[in-house]
Amino acid sequence: MSRSSVTPRIARDDDLAGFTAGQFLAVTKALTMILALPPSAGDHVDALVIASGQGEEWRFTHAIRSWEANLDLRYLLVANGNPTEKTYVEITLGYLRSLGLRRTNGVHLQAEPAPNTALQAAWIVSQVKDHGITSLALAVSPYHLPRAYLTLLKAFNEAGVRLPIIPAPVAVAPDRLVQKPAPPPTTSYPGR
Repeated sequence: MSRSSVTPRIARDDDLAGFTAGQFLAVTKALTMILALPPSAGDHVDALVIASGQGEEWRFTHAIRSWEANLDLRYLLVANGNPTEKTYVEITLGYLRSLGLRRTNGVHLQAEPAPNTALQAAWIVSQVKDHGITSLALAVSPYHLPRAYLTLLKAFNEAGVRLPIIPAPVAVAPDRLVQKPAPPPTTSYPGR
């Protein structure tokens, strides 16, 4: 099988070359811990967090559906992405509205670009501190969940903040192609 025909986002044998058994066990333990947390616990958190990236619009649509359905969520935090990605789209309320967002009270958008997960995590930590958030659910694609979750956990630990972080993996086929989203529709008014 040629490398170009391999399903994307799946670790190949050579991706693990050089890892010790201890390192592989540590990663396995971390994945087990993250995935063992019940997603239903995300129904009882203060905030829902979207870590954007790679043009994965489904992260937004999944989280927006949850946000709109659960009126007990007080905050929707949307971490910005990397503007150098080909699939980057500016995160605005207009863009989120085009994806179904109706309830905007409590929505906070990271204004500055976040070219990496650590910058997203730092912004999320600042939002948690600023708004007194006591728990959150993290909505990202399954392949990105371990890195995003552990980066966020590290940022909270370094800031001395302890709170429950519930994984909210967004269902997506591992071979789904990422494409640049269409720009949000513009509203035109006759005669203007």
